[in-house]
Amino acid sequence: MKNMSDIIEQYLKQLLEQSGETVEIKRSKIAEKFDCVPSQLNYVIKTRFTNEHGYEIESKRGGGGYIRITKIESNNQGAFIEHLSAMVGQHVSQQKAEHVIEALSQNKLITDREKRLLLATIHRDILYVDVPYRDYIRANILQSVLTVIRYH
Repeated sequence: MKNMSDIIEQYLKQLLEQSGETVEIKRSKIAEKFDCVPSQLNYVIKTRFTNEHGYEIESKRGGGGYIRITKIESNNQGAFIEHLSAMVGQHVSQQKAEHVIEALSQNKLITDREKRLLLATIHRDILYVDVPYRDYIRANILQSVLTVIRYH
């Protein structure tokens, strides 16, 4: 059985699919629809609709407040790869790297097998060096992968 976060995520993704690339929602209305507290919605947005996942979030609080979720245009492969490259930067945590790899997979830029290989390659148990160096090595690996995808 799916948990509430999964259900809310699925609902928001359906709204995005129906509307094209942007959806504007009211936090209180979604919370009411799913009979949950608004902080549950905040959690879903902060963890599942991040830049690494290929989304931009704009939020306005208050009575007329809203949350605008925009799917980053992935039809333009070059721009999407550039966006991911900027997200990786010169150092990247394992969690953020996993999000980048998932975005590549969701946008069909890598196969499921390549996804599994990359996840294994960037894992902290494989990159067995201290944290600052590990994040630099992980970023170099991902930047190389993104370059190959971009130009081949």
